Amino acid sequence: MKKLSREDLDKRAQARKEKTKDWIKVGMSTCGIAAGAQEVFAVLAEEVKKRNIPVEVKKCGCVGMCYAEPLVEVNVEGLPAVIYGKVNKDAAIKILEKHVCGKMLVNDYIFDMEEMIK
Repeated sequence: MKKLSREDLDKRAQARKEKTKDWIKVGMSTCGIAAGAQEVFAVLAEEVKKRNIPVEVKKCGCVGMCYAEPLVEVNVEGLPAVIYGKVNKDAAIKILEKHVCGKMLVNDYIFDMEEMIK
């Protein structure tokens, strides 16, 4: 196995960024799982695959908003990164269709991170 240089690692990181600029993260901490995040993740992953949508669906940990679980963060080029809260199966599909594919925010589920920081 070849030892990687810093340059090799930078090239790999850049290639990964260029490959997937758009992503969806589902909070999969214990509070998220208890609130139904596993089902939300499964629906998103299945629909992205079925519809061949160029977005990566990822799992992440807690962001400290347990009261709003399941949380879904969406980053799509041309729109601000948004955290959606209290997401269920139907909301997940709506977010995928409107935000990711339609490039429109789904205001009914947006939670403001700034309020948590205050």
